[in-house]
Amino acid sequence: MTQVLTPKKIVHELERHIIGQSDAKKAVAIALRNRWRRMNLEGDMRQEVTPKNILMIGPTGVGKTEIARRLAKLADAPFIKVEATKFTEVGYVGKDVESIIRDLVEMAVKMKREDAKKMYQDKAEVQAEERILDVLLPPARPAESKVGFGNEPVDEHAKKDKDNSTREIFRKKIRNGELDDKEIEIEVSAAPKQIGVMGPPGMEDMTSQIQDLFSNLSSDKKKSKKMKIKDALKIVKDEEAAKLVNEEEIKASALESVEQNGIVFLDEIDKVCKKSSNNGGDVSREGVQRDLLPLVEGSTVSTKHGMIKTDHILFIASGAFHVAKPSDLIPELQGRLPIRVELRSLEIADFVRILKEPDCSILKQYIALMKTEGLELSFEDDAIKRIAEISHGVNEEVENIGARRLHTVMEKLLEEISFDAPELEDKTISITTKYVDDKLGNLVKNKDLSQYIL
Repeated sequence: MTQVLTPKKIVHELERHIIGQSDAKKAVAIALRNRWRRMNLEGDMRQEVTPKNILMIGPTGVGKTEIARRLAKLADAPFIKVEATKFTEVGYVGKDVESIIRDLVEMAVKMKREDAKKMYQDKAEVQAEERILDVLLPPARPAESKVGFGNEPVDEHAKKDKDNSTREIFRKKIRNGELDDKEIEIEVSAAPKQIGVMGPPGMEDMTSQIQDLFSNLSSDKKKSKKMKIKDALKIVKDEEAAKLVNEEEIKASALESVEQNGIVFLDEIDKVCKKSSNNGGDVSREGVQRDLLPLVEGSTVSTKHGMIKTDHILFIASGAFHVAKPSDLIPELQGRLPIRVELRSLEIADFVRILKEPDCSILKQYIALMKTEGLELSFEDDAIKRIAEISHGVNEEVENIGARRLHTVMEKLLEEISFDAPELEDKTISITTKYVDDKLGNLVKNKDLSQYIL
């Protein structure tokens, strides 16, 4: 997709879901386009050009994670979001940073497997139908098929034609859903037994391999199950698609995809900054940064599917930097995050736009949810502005959690309507400024209440 998406088009796509933060959008759009540019280079130059990693600085709830997530979706790239605070220095109890790449590879393998299954969907569907038809119309035993009524020989060609026409009649019935609720007994693969393996922290890769070993031992076992035809079709179709998929090709493709297109989003990077007052090394701080450094610089990580070079993986780090400063990161890591983008706090006008403009905005979501109950829900412009003002006000007075505050406020505002929706006689509801003030006014005025409820 990146081949046809210019930086302007990428920004335009991001603006369908994220309001404001144009600097951050431009930075990630250029980073994504640079990948396509690098793929069009030849030989040594292609190897030498490495991605310019990004450091996003801004308070919570302003769109840092969402920008990275939408970018990965646009690029159809393996993407993983991790919190830097979850990791510890190698040698200490806790997850080591190399597990980031291992998890990214697992994500890529899963993506490629799903893509391959979609490719073979039509073929798998036909084979699944054949298996269902074999159960519905079992072939005659050899001894029976050679003799007819009164021990007369049977015309094999006529019988075969008759069997085929019967199968076609039943095939049409299956495709039209006429037999969906009919119960059959069919052999399907037995679900692998989930064996829990307790391993020491940091040894997740080893425990995962042991679990896979036990799962593979029981993977060929079949089990006879009674189920409806519509359920059997789904299971059998999935089994048939899995048979058609070449696992070795998937692994090779996934490894290449991670190396060339992988995106790692490191959240809360400011929480592993060394505090100015602390002179010694800190297990959960500077040590983690030093372990992250080889990954960001470019190193080789061993995974159960093969070796991964991290030289061309794009790293996007983010943090609020309320207490620490970007300069508190170790110098080597600062140098590996050359693009700095500051995301601004959200104003009332931004909240109004967030409520109304995105493709699946919060208001559109609530309107769609209420429509399932037969309710026509609408919001007046003044009411939307009032919701934005209240959300912004609570952020200023209690704790600034950015756009996430809108979800809390909207839930409280529509709590009564959501609860009573199935029994309401008046199926048309318009949310006015008065309604917003009635439901939220007292909570906003009472700071103690808003602290706990909003």
